[in-house]
Amino acid sequence: MQEWVDVIVPGSQVLLILVVTRLAQILAKRLFDRIAQRYDLPPELAVGVRRVITFVLSVAALLLVLERLGVSGTVLWTAFTGFATVGAVAFFAAWSVLSNIFCTVLIFITRPFRLYETIELLESGDKPGLKGKVMDINLLYTTLQESEGAEGPSVVQIPNSLFFQRGIRRWRGGHRTITAG
Repeated sequence: MQEWVDVIVPGSQVLLILVVTRLAQILAKRLFDRIAQRYDLPPELAVGVRRVITFVLSVAALLLVLERLGVSGTVLWTAFTGFATVGAVAFFAAWSVLSNIFCTVLIFITRPFRLYETIELLESGDKPGLKGKVMDINLLYTTLQESEGAEGPSVVQIPNSLFFQRGIRRWRGGHRTITAG
């Protein structure tokens, strides 16, 4: 009989927590709907506040249920902060790569230059910068073939994010155009 009591008591407590949480969600929704109606709040605000209330009550219920099942809040908090830290470090590590990928999409959409056009990435104002014929545009870099030097033609790979930080001069059909970055 003791074995069943050890299962029934926590089970009934979990069920009670879920029922009380659902009732609190319904009550909070009705209360906020009255407030929104009385003060003529925008529907978008009302929906957002209702979702936040439901989320907060659900998380609180989840934590209470886990506590009743024997999971320590300290362990949960430690795990959450550990995962958040790793996620933040991974996000910052991948930021430059993601920035270049996003800029590649923008290059294909806005088309500030095209393959086989001659362009120049200006340093500042009208100072000369990197100049060459666009040979390739991939997810991270745009490859320019520079004019022939003493050792023959060379290529330079420019991160795509630079094209949105600096001005671009391009030549099409014999005339040049300057595009601000």
